[in-house]
Amino acid sequence: MNISIRHLQAFVEIASSGSFTRAAEHLHLTQSTLTATIKQLEEQAELTLLDRTTRRVFLTQEGERFLPVAQRLLSDFRSAMEDLRATSLRQQGHVGLAASPSMLTRLLPTIVKHFATDYPGISLYLRDDGAGGIEQRVLDNEVDFGLASNHSRQAELNYEPVLRDRYGVVVPQEHPLVTLTQPLQWDQVRAYPLILLSSDTGIRAQLEGFSAQGVAPVTLETSLLEVSNPAGLAALISEGLGISIIPALAADTSSFERLRFIPLDTPLIEREICIITRRKRSLTPAAESLLQYVRDGLAKAQLPASVRFIGKGQKSE
Repeated sequence: MNISIRHLQAFVEIASSGSFTRAAEHLHLTQSTLTATIKQLEEQAELTLLDRTTRRVFLTQEGERFLPVAQRLLSDFRSAMEDLRATSLRQQGHVGLAASPSMLTRLLPTIVKHFATDYPGISLYLRDDGAGGIEQRVLDNEVDFGLASNHSRQAELNYEPVLRDRYGVVVPQEHPLVTLTQPLQWDQVRAYPLILLSSDTGIRAQLEGFSAQGVAPVTLETSLLEVSNPAGLAALISEGLGISIIPALAADTSSFERLRFIPLDTPLIEREICIITRRKRSLTPAAESLLQYVRDGLAKAQLPASVRFIGKGQKSE
């Protein structure tokens, strides 16, 4: 039999009170049970730790040396249990979330603010990345969950759709396409120079997939310019170097505030933004709470006109 917490508690209580009777009362044990517990401890240690007289109990030299060790072990155990309880009650913890720059700047700040107010003891770390990078961060356990499109259908990941985000073109305010009174057709985009995000981004990967499937009648090979980030893309469009095709949520960020987003029609194409978690991996209580805040927050958020909520939360009226 191994030494357990109850052996340490019995020894420390007897050493503190100097009496088996008082120690048994405090621990809510019978004296015979307490005596048997101390006997087991001494047998395991192969040393006598307590000397007994008719009136009092004294520590042996070995018992005096062992007492501070036993007290420290009990203190460490109590602290560990308090930490576990605090974690289960969402009083402390750490949560990591990865999302696209448009999600982090447009939709998550309000959600994070509410969560941080309700759970001030939980620390948050947020990472922005492309869809492929977000998947990898979840796979590597660098973050608890991510928000991105289903970039590569990883078998180890679970994808829970929460938003549908419609594709459209971004053009300068004075561009001829702005004056159209009918819905914008994909074929009408062919007449203008196209600027694309680079091939390592989730948006570019989706556009290439649409083009390969013949869904979006735009020849991506005709693009003469590509850029790796939305801010650079917006700057090039503002200079009149071309137009771009991006989802509505990306176009609703500050980089594009001086430009015009026009939804594309025939065919209407959307991307799904998903909550990405790792299969067969439990989330911590803190991460579960943040995940629910994300679901509820997205359900209640004021979304751009071409973005709609499709998740499990209840959409407010």
